[in-house]
Amino acid sequence: MKTLIGGAAAAVLGIIGLVLWWKEFLMLLAGAVPFALLSGGALAIYLGFDELKDSWKSKEDFGGTVTNDSKEEVEKLKKEVEDLKAEKKE
Repeated sequence: MKTLIGGAAAAVLGIIGLVLWWKEFLMLLAGAVPFALLSGGALAIYLGFDELKDSWKSKEDFGGTVTNDSKEEVEKLKKEVEDLKAEKKE
């Protein structure tokens, strides 16, 4: 109950404050909106660049050539899968 009364009092004081200081509120808003846009844009640029770096890094990691060792490993794994399939059928 105390919270409800406190919240109602704060809302009423907030409305009174907006009415009394409307010009100051608009001046504050006029300064805060460009700052928020600038901060949000800078954060988006940073996160986008970081994501781009990660995608470049992952392309470098998987861009290697296939060696004979890796081909042999693939064939070994294929044979193992076939053996497991045959074992499952039995």
